Amino acid sequence: MRASITSGLIALMLTGAAVPPSMSLPQPPTGSNARSDAESVRLLERFADAWIRHDLDALMSMMTDDCVFESSAGPQVDGRRSEGKQAVRAAYAAVFETFQDAHWANPRHFVAANRGVSEWTFSGTQTDGKRVEVTGCDLFTFRDGKIAIKNSYRKNRPAI
Repeated sequence: MRASITSGLIALMLTGAAVPPSMSLPQPPTGSNARSDAESVRLLERFADAWIRHDLDALMSMMTDDCVFESSAGPQVDGRRSEGKQAVRAAYAAVFETFQDAHWANPRHFVAANRGVSEWTFSGTQTDGKRVEVTGCDLFTFRDGKIAIKNSYRKNRPAI
């Protein structure tokens, strides 16, 4: 169904015909949430750099006060959910404690309105000496020029 609506929208746009209101595309946010995609990509680039540097202060400066982090693993259906700057900072610090040599290589970012995606390859050595190397991605929601939600996903590959 969605594919046929999308195909119909594309056909209408290519012919220059008016798009019926029932088929209109979602509009980007306006007001304080309106940011250019390029600005949001730059935010994700700075955010990725801060992860690579293990810079908790820089990471938290890019998050909203009521931020949410949903980790890749945990007891809940959405991993482990941390809410608020204090809890999110503690969750980020735990990553650096578990993987003292944590590194995110080849970050790639794309953004559409108030949502963004970062893809990366994570590598790190656990405290027991086992090495992890996996690809993953983060799904972001932006608000007021900052990251409101970071929802993380990664491949489930055994340690090597």
